[in-house]
Amino acid sequence: MGVPALFRWLSRKYPKIISPVIEEDVEEEIGGAKYSDRNPNGETDNLYLDMNGIVHPCSHPEHKPAPSTEDEMFLDVFTYTDRVLMMARPRKVLMIAVDGVAPRAKMNQQRARRFRSAQDAKIAEEEKARDIKERELRGEIIDKSIKEKKSWDSNAITPGTPFMNGLAEALRYWVAYKLASDPAWADLQVIISDATVPGEGEHKLMNFIRSQRSDPQYDPNTRHCIYGLDADLIFLGLATHEPHFRVLREDVFANQDKRMTVSDQIGLTSEQEAAIAERDKRKPFLWLHINVLREYLAIELYNPQLMFPFDLERAIDDWIFMCFFVGNDFLPHMPSLDVRDNGIDILVTCWKRLLPHLKDYLTCDGNLNLDSVEKLMASLANQEDDIFRKRRENERRREENHKRRKLMQEEEKKMKSIYSSQVSKGHDKAPLLADINMPLMTTTGQLVEGYAQLSNKDIVHNRDIITKANMSNADAASALKKLLDARKSNGGSGSGISAVEAIKQAEAEIEVEEEDNTKKRRLDDDNKSNTNANTNEPEDDVAPGDVKLWEPGYRKRYYQTKFHAQSDEEIEQVRRNVVRSYLEGISWVLLYYYQGCPSWQWYYPYHYAPFAADICNVHDIIGEEGIKFQLGTPFRPFEQLMSVLPAASGHTLPEVFRDLMSNPNSEIIDFYPEEFKIDMNGQKMSWQGIPLLPFIDETRLLKAVHSVYPLLTEDETDRNTNKHDVLFISSHNKNYKRFIDNLYSNEDGTIQFHNAKSGLGGIASKFNKHTLEGQMKFPLGQGALPDISNSEYLQVIYHMPPKKPGKSMLLNGYISHLKVLTEDDKNSMLYGQRGGYGRFNSPQDNSGYVNEGPSGKQLYLAYNMRRGGFRSFIEHMKNKTSYYEQSSSAYRTNANYRGNYRGNYNNGNNGNYNNGNNYNNNYNGNGNGNYGNNNYGNNNYGNNNYGNNNNYSNNYSNNYSNNRYPNQNRQHSNGNPSNESSRTGYLPPPGRGGRNGYRR
Repeated sequence: MGVPALFRWLSRKYPKIISPVIEEDVEEEIGGAKYSDRNPNGETDNLYLDMNGIVHPCSHPEHKPAPSTEDEMFLDVFTYTDRVLMMARPRKVLMIAVDGVAPRAKMNQQRARRFRSAQDAKIAEEEKARDIKERELRGEIIDKSIKEKKSWDSNAITPGTPFMNGLAEALRYWVAYKLASDPAWADLQVIISDATVPGEGEHKLMNFIRSQRSDPQYDPNTRHCIYGLDADLIFLGLATHEPHFRVLREDVFANQDKRMTVSDQIGLTSEQEAAIAERDKRKPFLWLHINVLREYLAIELYNPQLMFPFDLERAIDDWIFMCFFVGNDFLPHMPSLDVRDNGIDILVTCWKRLLPHLKDYLTCDGNLNLDSVEKLMASLANQEDDIFRKRRENERRREENHKRRKLMQEEEKKMKSIYSSQVSKGHDKAPLLADINMPLMTTTGQLVEGYAQLSNKDIVHNRDIITKANMSNADAASALKKLLDARKSNGGSGSGISAVEAIKQAEAEIEVEEEDNTKKRRLDDDNKSNTNANTNEPEDDVAPGDVKLWEPGYRKRYYQTKFHAQSDEEIEQVRRNVVRSYLEGISWVLLYYYQGCPSWQWYYPYHYAPFAADICNVHDIIGEEGIKFQLGTPFRPFEQLMSVLPAASGHTLPEVFRDLMSNPNSEIIDFYPEEFKIDMNGQKMSWQGIPLLPFIDETRLLKAVHSVYPLLTEDETDRNTNKHDVLFISSHNKNYKRFIDNLYSNEDGTIQFHNAKSGLGGIASKFNKHTLEGQMKFPLGQGALPDISNSEYLQVIYHMPPKKPGKSMLLNGYISHLKVLTEDDKNSMLYGQRGGYGRFNSPQDNSGYVNEGPSGKQLYLAYNMRRGGFRSFIEHMKNKTSYYEQSSSAYRTNANYRGNYRGNYNNGNNGNYNNGNNYNNNYNGNGNGNYGNNNYGNNNYGNNNYGNNNNYSNNYSNNYSNNRYPNQNRQHSNGNPSNESSRTGYLPPPGRGGRNGYRR
């Protein structure tokens, strides 16, 4: 999910969530690091690769020349992936996920990006041709290969293209090669979900994690790591409710090299290319620790004034939901919310004020309480006017500061051109030549008319002032002359003020005049603003078509300008339609994050979002039927290509489709405009603009595309087929013999396996193209890798365990990590902290942290079905310094961590995602939940009853057919108010006080 500036904002607000990756030297043949060695970054069980985050920088890098051929790109992908694996070193599962066909909701953004990319490529080609022509006119000789080289179309990184087909084949070979040649991969199980498997890469990874959690033998202390560059990986990691989770990513802020343009690449020498390539190999990476982020959120989101017990998992779900409003890949962000303007903090503040007046959280397992969402938006609406005004003030202040800095830089540059050539290089800056400002004197020692009496020392110390006056500041010269005249009238050199004082007084007088001029300009600007407001004339620094959100009446202007509605009745109808679609959108996105795709066909049919004040009378807008989604089926690869690609990228499609994109008589030619408007929508950077492209009519598109399907070749038909994940294991794997015996003894054989033996559960079926006697050929034309015997590995079709509704909870047997945040960190979060430090230089940094996963001795890390509960809790308490020595007295006096966490949660959903139902909640015992018997170090959820008293002890065998989320009845343990704790709220888990997160 593209949320600009989110990672920077998170890493500044929660500094200990990031730490640098420790990389060992692997190039040394003797003494170099090996995959089987202990990981200095902490061990990882499962690694998940969002491959699009690797393919993009390898195919069209920004800071180095791009590879010449697609084979070179694939080899770079191998090298890059090897490096990532050496950082994480997964021991059980490696899942490689490439973006497949996306839901319609995502195609809107994909379409906008690809049309912009084609437009940028056209401009770059024109710039290249112009630059080559200018160089040749200057007499330079440009190599023919450079002149004729065509830039590679990055739009080829879309499911269904020949490039993606070649990538899938290359990845299968690389995995087979590693399994056959690296002994450390003997127990590693590799799942490849390539572009032929529907779904976005990161969401296919999340579906896999949810499916493993439904396995009764799943280890709740599995250590997960996901690699990728998208900000939504942070939200997705939190949404899994897996406590031992990390995100691995490039440190993009450490690589501040200038983006390489076409002109830069033309003039590169071979030595420069080698230096750039070597620097690229050393670019740093970062860990983002989800477990530490959970610690921060436990502090920030805690609210002791609730009508119901505080539940960190549910509070985290609400926090993720609120982050959707500042940006995501499926909906435009609200006009009043932006990450750079602390939009998340504004929403969290509204949420904390509102929550004590609600009966439950905003969300539950991916379902929304729309009544509570309406109240949250009402709270935000009260601040919208102030937000827009403050944003405008900040923008004008930034513009003024920018102009002031620019003027100072120009002035300094001019001064240096005059000043630096006349003084020495040392600290004294002594004059090298006689200065033209030296006073002229007669033979009797008297001053010549018009010159000041300055000594050499005065000239050196005040040289910048004198230079300014002589260079461009006539006012300074005039003021200085007045003071000198006054001095002269007082009797020459024996009375009055000195020359140095005269200069300083002149400078002070000019500063006063400049301040008066600034005030005058501000007054003029204010008068101009008032005039423009009265005459509706555009301001100089406001783009045409800007709604001017900081001025009264902006809501009406917004709908008139952005949605082309004119009359009040038309505006009201458009507003209701937009609000309904937006409510459907936030419901869709939340379900997508927590339960998987609720509908492949739904999408948001507008380019802009409503205001928070517009989200009112929700039940009147959505009606009695509520919000429901039909699952439908995903597009085929060629259908998605026709939906998102411009005509300029038609070469990636079979030839039979190209006429539909370029022929003026095509029935769908209006879907492929060559020119389109880009609405900057108040933004400054070109990439922030909104391409105003027509939305795809699915019925018309599919009718046109299906009409040419009979003309496809066999290979093209295969490329256009959605397929399944594949699983690779080594011939030395624990499951190898079992798979061979079951899958190859009968033709239609399948085998189900569980998590306990190898850390992976699912269903395997025979892959007909894989034979035990054959070979896998090296598929690339470049490189010198060998063919692989099929007897060295096994390739099967992999199916995830049957899908069951996910729950926002920590599973039974969870063992906490060593706590990282200290009391100082908590106080900084609660009461503010001082800034001004660089990254990894502040007292709150986490540069020495190594994430070791669950704490405790190895005996208690070996998984078995009875692990957890009292025995693990006692071991956990023995190996730590008491949490209460670090906690405040409020936590100490209320903590009672014996027993199990029991509760009856009659919730769920009725099979259709209905967010329009009655959401009234009834709390037995008047909300006095018994959290005194809560063991948060090792929660025993075995006695939790979800729905119709079904046992939820890791087996997920509940009957969800009759569960209804809107009528949620909670009965806390014992059910006797007299035995319940008098305090409702969250008692933080006992952490380890013996370690503060630093290793120095």
